[in-house]
Amino acid sequence: MSKPSEINMTDKRSAESMWSAADVWIKKPHVVNKRLCGVTETEYRDVDTVELNQVLSCLLGPNIEMADISVFLHADVIDEEHETAGRWSVGVRTIIPKVNKTGDGLYKEVIIKDRVGNAVTFIPFEVNGMGQVTLKSSNIYQIQLQLKSDEWKLSLHALRPEQWYNDGVAYPKLSWLRSELLPKISRWARESKTSEFKSTLSLIPVEKYSILYQQLKEKYKALVKVWPEVTDPEKFVFEDVAIATYLLVLWGEERAENGTTNKQSFVDLGCGNGLLVHILNNEGHPGKGTDIRKRKIWDMYGPGTHLEENAITPSNGFLFPTTDWLIGNHSDELTPWIPVIAARSSYSCRYFVLPCCFFDFCGKYQRRQCKKSQYKEYIDFITDVSTVCGFHTEEDCLRIPSTKRVCIIGKGRSYRETEEAMVEERRSDYIRGREALFTSYGVSMNVNQCGHDGPHNDNGQNISTPANDWVNGFQPRQKTEAVRNCSALPRDFVDALVLRVAKALLSLTERNIESSDCGDAWNTGGSLLISEVVNLLDQSTLQALKKECGGLQTLLKNNHQVFRVQGGRVYIRDWRTHTRAQSSRVTSNHKPPPSAALKTRLCWFHTHHPHGCPLPSVDCAFAHGATELRPSTKPPKMIWT
Repeated sequence: MSKPSEINMTDKRSAESMWSAADVWIKKPHVVNKRLCGVTETEYRDVDTVELNQVLSCLLGPNIEMADISVFLHADVIDEEHETAGRWSVGVRTIIPKVNKTGDGLYKEVIIKDRVGNAVTFIPFEVNGMGQVTLKSSNIYQIQLQLKSDEWKLSLHALRPEQWYNDGVAYPKLSWLRSELLPKISRWARESKTSEFKSTLSLIPVEKYSILYQQLKEKYKALVKVWPEVTDPEKFVFEDVAIATYLLVLWGEERAENGTTNKQSFVDLGCGNGLLVHILNNEGHPGKGTDIRKRKIWDMYGPGTHLEENAITPSNGFLFPTTDWLIGNHSDELTPWIPVIAARSSYSCRYFVLPCCFFDFCGKYQRRQCKKSQYKEYIDFITDVSTVCGFHTEEDCLRIPSTKRVCIIGKGRSYRETEEAMVEERRSDYIRGREALFTSYGVSMNVNQCGHDGPHNDNGQNISTPANDWVNGFQPRQKTEAVRNCSALPRDFVDALVLRVAKALLSLTERNIESSDCGDAWNTGGSLLISEVVNLLDQSTLQALKKECGGLQTLLKNNHQVFRVQGGRVYIRDWRTHTRAQSSRVTSNHKPPPSAALKTRLCWFHTHHPHGCPLPSVDCAFAHGATELRPSTKPPKMIWT
């Protein structure tokens, strides 16, 4: 047995937090080992020492050498005090690599939790296509928490370290377990807290997802090279591949449950770049995507991908009685409406939404609870909408490169079809209640913006039913997307704000500069938290920034000639430091900026800083006065109004 690697644990809840941290490695090894897709687990059984040996013999075969393993587990000593309670908890996990090099073979591990000894032991074995079991005794290891000299220590040791085998996938190096995994478990234990959301991919078979994702990723990766949009191609392509994979597996399981081979139809509301629609169409699902604005990439997909340019408003004109599934992938203002549209389309219509921006029925969602994160509160709101609409509602976490990856799924209904009228009344009351709530908040709404006032009888009287009169305040997005990254704000507004913040930063060190005997008297200024900068601004300025994506921080970052924003703090940029770092990068095969790009803007420091620019004119990328200005080579910006 190896000498264990140890890490000190200072948390008073060490034992409790250790088990929480160990469960992360047991249930989600892919968060550390990036070559894995995930695991599946059996249920755990509580056993005594005698039963433990019987379970191991059953799983691994009767011919295994139990002596060494028993000593390693400390199962050779029977603890009479804890035997009746069940000292051991035993389960099996199947490891799912992103790429399975063993063909039909399976990587498995017996997981043995010793609640008395605060230890978890991993006994790996493989099962081939014929069902034959091979114990990998060289790779048995244990993570344990022990109290030594009044200190809790987390340790990791192997049964036979000299025989350790690694393939870089299911069997990582022992040195990696010690140097990477053990510190991770220690950190997870210190930061231990219950997640607000479910485990990733909890509603579908992980192994099916893993296999299909690798196939689709290979099939559609070429799109990254020809992506015509301004968005990041790798993020959007592989994120939509992951979402498509999830839906395809989910729908495959649904077909198996219902005993049908007919592929589900769908409509993607607010489909954006249309890639999700393209993949689902290509994989044999009939359906279409609709969005208020056509994207450049739509023309590249070909006739097999069905996309429509159309403004979507919650009304009787946007019901889908023959569609199986409605999809809302980052559907913004349509997100709370999708469960409603699905419920009113037909009794059998289901939906999938992946919320991103926070919208209510009539505008921006107004936060009400400070005890939850804003994201969790919004997910709970959409779940509440779904429940009111009569769906059996489930949530899951997708495996995508995004912080907002919780999806909400409405499949079956919680009521009989004959009760539709009663449930519809409940839906309508709920929506009207949300609309009244918006009015009470004083949020302005464009009345009748959806252009729907319901049918009339022969006398011209309105005979709107709840299903017709959806809401008065829905605000669809504009067809032309406005620039909201602070780059379209008036120049004098930006200049005034920059000057105000810069003066505040410089004032923090003015006295030190005046009293300094050092040769360098150029004032580099102090630093302020973003929240402290907010306190410098008047209400009208803050209101204007609130309408922009990213607000104040984005504006400061946009003005990188003057400011450096790092770690939530704002600093005056010292171009002397920047120039030295830039010079070292140039010597490392990085090209300097082209000369045509220099001197096209005035130097802010030359004009506004009390000590001028810290660089001589020849070294400064910006013009020291109007005589140095060159015409810009950049095309003019498109400012949409």
